[in-house]
Amino acid sequence: MKHSLQRHLTLMLGSAVLLSALLAAAASFVLAYFEAKEFQDDMLKQIATFEASDSGRSFKANGPGVAASGDPESHITIFHLPTDIRPAWLTDTLAPGFHTLDTRTDALRVFVLDRRGSGRTVVIQPTDARNEIALNSALRTLVPLLLLLPILAWLVVRIVRSELSPIAQLSRSLDEQPGDRLHAIVDAGLPDEITPFVHAINRLLERVNHLMGEQRRFIADAAHELRTPLTALSLQAQNLRHAASLEDMKARVLPLQNGIERARQMTEQLLNLARIQAEQGGKSDVEVSAVARELIADALPLAEARRIDLGLDAPLPLRLETSPEGLRLILGNGLENALKYTQAGGEITVGLRTEEEYAVIEIVDNGPGIPAEEQERVFDAFYRLPGSGKNGSGLGLAIAREAAARLGGTVSLHTPQSGHGLVFRYTQKKGCAEDEAHSPQT
Repeated sequence: MKHSLQRHLTLMLGSAVLLSALLAAAASFVLAYFEAKEFQDDMLKQIATFEASDSGRSFKANGPGVAASGDPESHITIFHLPTDIRPAWLTDTLAPGFHTLDTRTDALRVFVLDRRGSGRTVVIQPTDARNEIALNSALRTLVPLLLLLPILAWLVVRIVRSELSPIAQLSRSLDEQPGDRLHAIVDAGLPDEITPFVHAINRLLERVNHLMGEQRRFIADAAHELRTPLTALSLQAQNLRHAASLEDMKARVLPLQNGIERARQMTEQLLNLARIQAEQGGKSDVEVSAVARELIADALPLAEARRIDLGLDAPLPLRLETSPEGLRLILGNGLENALKYTQAGGEITVGLRTEEEYAVIEIVDNGPGIPAEEQERVFDAFYRLPGSGKNGSGLGLAIAREAAARLGGTVSLHTPQSGHGLVFRYTQKKGCAEDEAHSPQT
């Protein structure tokens, strides 16, 4: 299920800010509430001290129950004992200091102060009034926090949106790029957390550009290569109408048939390459020696006609987790090239072996070989070795390498230790066709 990173981050940060604000408000409320009560206790103590002094005579109440402070809501009353009439609940046994007493009418907070000489001063405040004052004072501390919450919420939304805006800008930048001319994204000014992601996208765009370039070159080369035989076929078909005799017509039919065969082979190679590029999965446990025997059996009539010694060197069974069709295509192209270029009376050997965790399949011939500087270039599509004197589409090795890459293997060409001939080598990691293969050192 998809979700918005911006909305999720905003909710998480908003929730964290709200929870923190609530905890801070609760702590502030509790502290302010008890601090207000302590302040009122200090006020009772200060009033008692002031009333007990000579300078406080003008503030003495004419009788008990008269407020002794400028705030009528505080409900503070003062008793000067033994002058004032003592309430029934106020006994002589009360020790100096603070007390909380329950009377028949209400609860009181009492501070008792012994005066020098004789008598004492008692300051009284109802606890209901104290609690109300403390509660109002504590509630006032919540006002700034309550006013701050909307501002914090707005700041969270703005900050998250601002910090995630580079991602939206990158998305717009990618959408605005033309499909046939992709270019790298500029990472200047981007956050450090987004830069690796941008670099990965740039590497992907580079690979896509490379593949698209190869695809365009392949299409152009294919169009060029197909145009030549098709034009020749058209001319040869027109020449048939000008044949003067049956023998002349037969002579002109032969190059037409050869041209049709070349066009058929090239079309088949192009279809094989397209099928390999579009192939998905289809891997199974394959006995490589059985596939090699089938290919040798198919090629044996041609090898015998040219007196080529074609054999298999497989001392031990070899199995691979791979695509049977892909493996046949790879080895078939290698064997076809060997048969095409090996001279009459030559020798071709299909060898199977293992090197550590790799399976190695080699097709070794003693033909003219390929110069070392050309062994990599012949894998390019439509490239044919100069002076080879052989007809072909130049697609066989390109198809073999493409199929090998799809199977997680590698195809390479080497010169035998004897210095004559050619080694067509396919290497793949055993038991894991989908892993990226790394060829063993050769």
